[in-house]
Amino acid sequence: MSHDTYELKAQPRDRTGKGAARELRRNSMVPAVIYGDKKDPLAIALPQKELTMRLHAGGFLTTVATIDVDGKKHQVLPKDYQTDPVRDFIVHVDFLRISKNSKVVVNVPVHFENEDASPGLKRGGVLNIVRHEVELECPATAIPDYIQVDLSGVNIGDSIHISHVTLPENTKPTITDRDFTIATVAGSSAMKSEENEANEEADEAE
Repeated sequence: MSHDTYELKAQPRDRTGKGAARELRRNSMVPAVIYGDKKDPLAIALPQKELTMRLHAGGFLTTVATIDVDGKKHQVLPKDYQTDPVRDFIVHVDFLRISKNSKVVVNVPVHFENEDASPGLKRGGVLNIVRHEVELECPATAIPDYIQVDLSGVNIGDSIHISHVTLPENTKPTITDRDFTIATVAGSSAMKSEENEANEEADEAE
């Protein structure tokens, strides 16, 4: 699963609306909502400091959390958050309730390995990354940290498609109508210049 799970203590919110939200923020609390799993939405407030630490730790939208509301624990996945455009602090978070059978759609980073085993890159080719992230549908309790792309044997002119990637069990891309490209290896501008010079020299020789 992606990252370590964590727990936050929250207070239930009796009042909603802009005025109530502003009051919460003045008291260093963040308004939030827990929804989904065919249950009524639950309005809560979370400590600003703890929530900000979790956000800056990375993987916020792909890490399952437990929220304790008056002793009742809710397993959730952050689905969206808003920040203040000027001061960059969190102003609201939406959490999705999950269960062991829940499936979620998340953007997962792409990591590349074995660049030194790519003949194309060894010759001076350039890795053009088409997708830094891939949108996947996967179990909520088993979100991958990243997907790995092996560059072994990749030559100049080759394209790496999603079909070349081994995805975790029960995980699939949301794009299903085509074998989309993740990256390509192209010749560098320096290599093209050398090829042009070689061609010009050959023409002159003729």
